[in-house]
Amino acid sequence: MNKSELIELLAQRNGLGQQQSEEVVNLILNQMRGALSGGRRIEIRGFGSFVVKDYGSYWGRNPKTGEKIWVNPKRLPAFKVGKELKERLKMEAGNAA
Repeated sequence: MNKSELIELLAQRNGLGQQQSEEVVNLILNQMRGALSGGRRIEIRGFGSFVVKDYGSYWGRNPKTGEKIWVNPKRLPAFKVGKELKERLKMEAGNAA
């Protein structure tokens, strides 16, 4: 599912206009971006949590040339799946097998 599909589904299920649904989705995503940018954790019970991980600098390798390069420290978002979602996916995988 992508953002436009989510907006369309929200509009259909809640009787909202397309523009209202887009505003709701954008509001949620902007709040999530702001929280992560501020280094805060986002937790959605039953779904999972988003955190910002700090990675130190290290020596890497350019895969194209094989040359050693210095990689600067960075901060990246990470997602950890929640217990409820993990169990649901495990059940569905077991039923599909």
